[in-house]
Amino acid sequence: MECPECGSDNVEVIKERGRQITLRCLDCGNVWQITLPKTVKVPLIVSEHEKSYKTVAELPEGEEIRVGDIVEIEEGDIRITGIELEGMRRVEKAVIGDIKTLWGENISFPAVFGVSIYLKDGVTQSFKVKADREEEFATGEVIEVGGYTFKIERIRTESGTIKRGIAKADEIKRLMGHAIRGKARRKLEIYRGHKR
Repeated sequence: MECPECGSDNVEVIKERGRQITLRCLDCGNVWQITLPKTVKVPLIVSEHEKSYKTVAELPEGEEIRVGDIVEIEEGDIRITGIELEGMRRVEKAVIGDIKTLWGENISFPAVFGVSIYLKDGVTQSFKVKADREEEFATGEVIEVGGYTFKIERIRTESGTIKRGIAKADEIKRLMGHAIRGKARRKLEIYRGHKR
């Protein structure tokens, strides 16, 4: 919350009455009131890799939400991956009061994606690995997974395959490349299942 007079975010709540809140700026002393919007409890199915659970998100009534938006719940930040209206109709965006169920993924957890390492004689070694969602991977980069060193040749993302370039772990579905001899720049951790 920012002070409307000086723009400082150094404010304190001095009174709460329902949705009416009185605030004071600790820098300039300005006092003002705000009214919080009414909220609606919307059913939310949260995915944490191979586990899912049902909960509710309290969201401001009448506002629009889209696939890709982030909502905060007690368990963490959730990226909306699906919106369902009455009649099991899926949409990309909707007004909060019209929504039957939201689906989302907990982005507080690391990204999990596949790695395919092509070995000699046409054999492919596959792994599931985990990485920080903001970590970047580039074609041409040398990585170690499960004792194998390989060079990334392609990166499959949600929107297509990258033959030259960079992608964040959050977008990656699979890294692919041939096994090589040499030293890896970094080592990826194998994903061994959901742990809270």
